[in-house]
Amino acid sequence: MNTLKKVYYVVAAFALATPMVSCSNDDDKGIVEEQLTPSQRLSSTPWETTGAKDNQGKDVDLNDARVNGFVGFAYFKADGNFAIYGLNDVLRSMGTWSVDPLGKTRTITAKNPDGTSIFTRDVEILELTKNVFTYRIHTDATDSSVYFDIIHTKTSHGEPANGQLILASTPWETTGAKDAAGAAIALDDTRVSGLVGYSYFRANGTYAIYGLDDVLRSSGRWSVSADGKTRTITALDGSGNELWSRVVDIIVMNNGEFTYRITPNAATPAVYYDIKHTPVNHNEPV
Repeated sequence: MNTLKKVYYVVAAFALATPMVSCSNDDDKGIVEEQLTPSQRLSSTPWETTGAKDNQGKDVDLNDARVNGFVGFAYFKADGNFAIYGLNDVLRSMGTWSVDPLGKTRTITAKNPDGTSIFTRDVEILELTKNVFTYRIHTDATDSSVYFDIIHTKTSHGEPANGQLILASTPWETTGAKDAAGAAIALDDTRVSGLVGYSYFRANGTYAIYGLDDVLRSSGRWSVSADGKTRTITALDGSGNELWSRVVDIIVMNNGEFTYRITPNAATPAVYYDIKHTPVNHNEPV
């Protein structure tokens, strides 16, 4: 009898243990997910804007002017920085972000290349899971009944790596120039002096270049090609009219250097200059 009892107890214990292990595994998965903070959920994946609704719950087309400024691919990084691109992969804004501990409010502060703030925006979080992030934006400060719910879903869309974020992340100072033979050129040499200064490529697609004496030299629009091989600037006058446009080849683009190659005369491609810039802690003149 004692032997039979022992066998019975062993079999019973094994039978009970098997489902308990399975439940424990399932529970562990649930616990891990529940332990994610709101901030960790937001930074766990890239987000794509996939819908919008007005205060009546009606769908709003993402091209509608009332909401298209909030549409794009968003990357909320674990280090507290963010970057938002349009659905065409063009950088729209960058800066810092946070979510309150209860997951009720998300705050972003958009920043200029020199680190100064452009704006700070708080939005009410309606839903934040590992797959869906929806916030409510009030677009009329005088009327709280006017708002839009902006819906984002998890996406596998990788952040563009063509150098836009690098170019917009800091002011740049011209620190060197070379000719086609690789010989150094003094920055006050008339062949390159018109290209020398402090450059500010803002995340919203606008730029300003100042001389080293802080006098504005040009301002307008900028872009980087999808393959990261060329940079284009289009200078505008005070009325927004185009003055000129310049496309240059990008030779080096990393966090420590931005060097482009300019060919002054397309008819003589053998004559060119490489203009080197390095990051600088220099606030944009006001």
